[in-house]
Amino acid sequence: MNHRSDYRFFDRLRVRWAEVDMQKIVFNGHYLMYFDTAIAGYWRALALPYHETMELLQGDLYVRKATVEYEGSARYDDQLQVAVRCARIGNSSLVFEGAVLRGDERLVRGELVYVFADPATMASRPVPPDLREVLLGFEAGKPMVDVRVGPWDELGREAQKIRAAVFIDEQKIPAEMEWDAADAGCLHAVAYNRFGMPLATGRLLEHVPGTAKIGRMAVLPAMRGSHIGRAVLDALMVEARARGDREVLLHAQLSAAPFYLRAGFQPRGPQFDEAGIAHVEMVRGL
Repeated sequence: MNHRSDYRFFDRLRVRWAEVDMQKIVFNGHYLMYFDTAIAGYWRALALPYHETMELLQGDLYVRKATVEYEGSARYDDQLQVAVRCARIGNSSLVFEGAVLRGDERLVRGELVYVFADPATMASRPVPPDLREVLLGFEAGKPMVDVRVGPWDELGREAQKIRAAVFIDEQKIPAEMEWDAADAGCLHAVAYNRFGMPLATGRLLEHVPGTAKIGRMAVLPAMRGSHIGRAVLDALMVEARARGDREVLLHAQLSAAPFYLRAGFQPRGPQFDEAGIAHVEMVRGL
């Protein structure tokens, strides 16, 4: 019998009105959707963007078997946690176990069996050793991300690719506004997953003596919400503290302000427009 402590990954959700049936409880089929959604979150926790990873591995995962055991019922507006773990890895199969929890009460147990296969022929293939290593490492508590800090000539190619995807392609910031001469003299941070894929970046420069400025913080869309941006932010603040800065500031997009608040930053001054996007200056002591 699995307990909460058996799981490292938890996906949180709140039961929606559309998920409740005429018995006023969650319709049984929705629990499979809950587990499937949690599996997607599990891949983010591994720092593996799913489609890019499967393309790299030249395969894909297909559900072979799904088993659900009902022990209790969730109701409208319940706040639930869906726990997931990789329980076994076979030659070509992955077995995930899950539990839907309301507090410490387990409502539903689940087991999903996936087969790694060639997407063209649908023939099963051995689970790649690199994927096996990442899964086992995560379940053993090993870090999934490595943040490297260095100059532009070492990290610029990866940082540029991430910033172009986020700021130019996604946010439609003109390219001539994104690139500036400061990059050459800044300290940059890039977060890599265990396959060496660059996922997030940021840069550090001196604002005035004793005050550092962090900027160009960008996380690829598939990885947002997986704490990778926080790892980059923390790495840059460590570098600022090590060189003797007493304060760090940044210009936060309003949509990102809650992220920086959780990291200890506080807003200072009025909102302002930068590159057509509303920002606020935020500061934190070191």
